[in-house]
Amino acid sequence: MLTAIIDYESGNLHSAEKAFQKMAGETTGTQVVVTDDPDVVARADHLVLPGDGAFPACAAALRASGCFDAMVEAVTVKGRPFLGICVGMQLMARKGHEYTPTDGLGWVDGEVEKITPADAALKVPHMGWNDLVLDQAHPVLDGLSSGDHVYFVHSYQMRMSNPAHRLAHVDYAGDVTAIVGHDNYLGLQFHPEKSAGIGLKMIGNFLQWKP
Repeated sequence: MLTAIIDYESGNLHSAEKAFQKMAGETTGTQVVVTDDPDVVARADHLVLPGDGAFPACAAALRASGCFDAMVEAVTVKGRPFLGICVGMQLMARKGHEYTPTDGLGWVDGEVEKITPADAALKVPHMGWNDLVLDQAHPVLDGLSSGDHVYFVHSYQMRMSNPAHRLAHVDYAGDVTAIVGHDNYLGLQFHPEKSAGIGLKMIGNFLQWKP
């Protein structure tokens, strides 16, 4: 078994790599690699797309990377389990509206827009710990409950056109999408690698997930 964390020069890959390797060693024994090699991406059993920065820059970098076509084929044709993290999750949307409208992958029915809390005293970016509200059951959420805390750093969120694709949210003077997914697609707006035991539990569940 092989899990590929895709390196397209966007995101803090070291901390994600350590967390995935830790849980692979404890739960599955699968190999975890950070890679920009399309051949590795093509044969991976699970794919992870991190992301850090602005949506347009990340979208451009991903499409320009040598891994893009291999990733799309592995996920959309071969049905390999896919996990997007932070901006990696946002790129799953149909479109992003950060700075300039930019097409996403279109794997989740939503668009990425600026967070606008109803309480003007709340700052953007939404940064720090917040408690999840689980909207739907999912195998990667096994063992989790509403009220579990995870760690966020973001100014934009995915607003859902299809509510069935939202698995969890948090309250930040209004709903903020936290987890999206359907079929073999899953996205986490927060950083599981920075979310202590809850985040590690989700990583372990993902590594064992067989849609």
